[in-house]
Amino acid sequence: MIFDSHSHYDDEAFDEDRDELLSSMASKGVGDIVCAAASWNSLKKIKNLCEKYPFLHPTYGIHPENVDELTPERRPVLEEMIKTLSPVAIGEIGLDYYYDTSTKEAQKEIFIYQLELAKKYDLPVIVHSREATMDTLNIIKEHTPQKKGVIHCFSSSLEIAKEYVKMGFYIGVGGVVTFKNSKTLKEVTKGIPLSSILIETDCPYLAPVPFRGKRNDSSYLTYVAEEIASLKEITSEEVIKETERNARTLFNL
Repeated sequence: MIFDSHSHYDDEAFDEDRDELLSSMASKGVGDIVCAAASWNSLKKIKNLCEKYPFLHPTYGIHPENVDELTPERRPVLEEMIKTLSPVAIGEIGLDYYYDTSTKEAQKEIFIYQLELAKKYDLPVIVHSREATMDTLNIIKEHTPQKKGVIHCFSSSLEIAKEYVKMGFYIGVGGVVTFKNSKTLKEVTKGIPLSSILIETDCPYLAPVPFRGKRNDSSYLTYVAEEIASLKEITSEEVIKETERNARTLFNL
């Protein structure tokens, strides 16, 4: 079964048909789905959603664009959720220098704080890194959780990917790999072992070709698996099977 290692089914893009869509996943070959938190408001939404659908697995954390939401008063609340609600990872955390929504210093401080939470509760991390390649890598090297994690929606070079793989991290590959202009990600996908790859949607975002620009969902991962299979000259069934095994290993499922 397809294992979607990164989704946002709490997003308002799914408000009109969320239950119908999620109820159809098994019939479309989708098994487990990781539902990643990003904002303060998303924490409770994801908790409730994952309680309703046992094949959804929560992660708790604050996205770098929203670090200002994680005030000192809220940190004990986040930690209590992590301590008591059995998330499969801490995430989505990291650095994002593309938008000027918060200072680099604030992002780094919250990133390190959440990496230390992952260490404390022996959980892997889901890392977001956009236009912050070296800062992300250097911070992770200094604060590496024992359970490692995945570099979500990977967008750096093959050289950087190999560094993460050497450290024991997985590389998240999604719909972007199907885009004609995604030469670097195709090179990364070819250049690292399948045993270090997770497939992901980041839905509702980044739908693969032929749905580019439309709302994404986990059933579209067949197109991602087919592209990876083509790049590696194997079958899509092998890709689906191996990436499911990888995800179960990382998230302890």
